[in-house]
Amino acid sequence: MTKRESAKPIRRSVTLPPQLGQQVHVMAKRRRLSDNRILVELIEEGIEAGKRKERAFLELAERFRAASNPSEVKRLGEQLGRFVFGE
Repeated sequence: MTKRESAKPIRRSVTLPPQLGQQVHVMAKRRRLSDNRILVELIEEGIEAGKRKERAFLELAERFRAASNPSEVKRLGEQLGRFVFGE
């Protein structure tokens, strides 16, 4: 039994905009799962995506910090700028 399975679930109330609520319901119905289970999966996926993005940023920042070639520094600096501020 994993730590997640043995911990007592925490109940949360979430209000979704109508269009998003409908999308969740359609996804749940298509996969034959409850709306709640779909929400849990989407939250887990979002948290993992956030962690991957943070790791990618830290790796890029480290490469930028370690770079000594001016053209490489410029390229990595531009990538960091896009990462932080978007396109």
